Amino acid sequence: MLWLALHFRHLPLEVFTRGTRDPQPLAITSGAETGATIVAANRPAQTRGVSAGMNVSAACALASGLHTIARDTAKEHATLARIAAWSLQFTSLVSIAESGGLLLEIEGSLKLFGGLNKLHQHIARGIAELGFNAHIACAPTPLAALWFARAGVAVRVQHQDALRHALEKLPADLVCDTINTRNLLDSFGARTLGDCLKLPRDGLARRAGQRLLDQLDRALGMHPDPRLPFVAPQTYAATLPLPAPVAHADALLFAARRLLAELCGWLSATGHGVQCPRFEFIHEKQLVTVITLELASASRDLDHLTTLLRERLARTELPCAAVEIAIASGRVTPLASRNLAFLPDSASHEESSSRFVERLNARLGANTICGLTPHADYRPERAWRACRPGAPANVNENAIASPATVPPFTRPLWLLSTPRPLRETGAAPQEPDGNPLSLLAGPERIEAGWWDGQHVARDYFVARNKAQSLLWVYRERDITARWYVHGFFS
Repeated sequence: MLWLALHFRHLPLEVFTRGTRDPQPLAITSGAETGATIVAANRPAQTRGVSAGMNVSAACALASGLHTIARDTAKEHATLARIAAWSLQFTSLVSIAESGGLLLEIEGSLKLFGGLNKLHQHIARGIAELGFNAHIACAPTPLAALWFARAGVAVRVQHQDALRHALEKLPADLVCDTINTRNLLDSFGARTLGDCLKLPRDGLARRAGQRLLDQLDRALGMHPDPRLPFVAPQTYAATLPLPAPVAHADALLFAARRLLAELCGWLSATGHGVQCPRFEFIHEKQLVTVITLELASASRDLDHLTTLLRERLARTELPCAAVEIAIASGRVTPLASRNLAFLPDSASHEESSSRFVERLNARLGANTICGLTPHADYRPERAWRACRPGAPANVNENAIASPATVPPFTRPLWLLSTPRPLRETGAAPQEPDGNPLSLLAGPERIEAGWWDGQHVARDYFVARNKAQSLLWVYRERDITARWYVHGFFS
């Protein structure tokens, strides 16, 4: 087996800061208000002298504009669980480890992703896109991989024979559970794991306890080290607190994309696509702005979902600055992967058309875009119906064939909503300004509508005007015999 370990050393800080790209001096505190200490500080705070373990009052004296947030271990555990769900797209076995770490069994995934190096790069890029900074290491045993990651040693040990030599260089602090154990090993002169392995096992067990030896044996693969597998949730929901109120749409989109990346990873792991993801932008004074993306078909494309959200945010007026973002997957449907063709085909054309319609709906608003479908009726103005974009044509095959479905003559693409009357001189049609029209083709007789009280009887012609434009004109077959223009070819 081959294990890849992820250790999130700055997780207490990143659960708050990953939603912004322009951070202010920020520190995470722990303990009582009177004796609170700094757990972690971001880079702007560190440049002013703030460091972990410092008293909060001393930190505020060094950085006058320092913003402090109490550590939220519940958010850390929830965030780690969502990263585990995201990681299931790379392997079927993911386990949450102690001290803010994840373990992925990746031996069965190497061939799929093109080898260890490419898989390592893929995971590293994905973690960075989520907004986290993780130490990554690989080893044949889970505990060894976790120790390498916790020590910040980015090794990729694939064979058992090289494991002991690599472990011997790690500091002995990794195997110490208590200060007493650390002091005991110091008294023996054991500074590394290699020094611990050279000590007599019986004496070390009597003085430091059997647990220390068991950990060393599990790291070396001499004892089994089973790990509890993580099970992905049935639905996805997440929140992202913002370290400071955000009022600009671009900054909110940057933070929301972090959550969308998590969502798309979970969708890939479960084999689903999302159709109605719901966003809640939580403002001060308990105000909430809700944005729901309505997709024509299920998707888990991060760039496409980000584009739709950008369009919606651009036309959404926020009541005030947002302090938190929440996302829920909504309805999900199975979405099987498909092979891409070398040349564009009908499936890719339908997909691109569907995404174009979704972008228009996101920019212009819901129900602003419609499609057209043929309708079995000889009357041109009734030979079509509005429908949902992309909906299949619904034509009754038993009905009389409509000119819109099987046209015996050419039809113009531009029909006037109301036919425009023309002048007539010597039985020849003229435009309202008096210019005559030349009849090029026709007549095509259309007589229908007696069944619904909208009877029409017309003779249609293709005509050309003085400007060389082609018109579709007709003459009423009643006592008036008036001429009308009904559409334009060009």
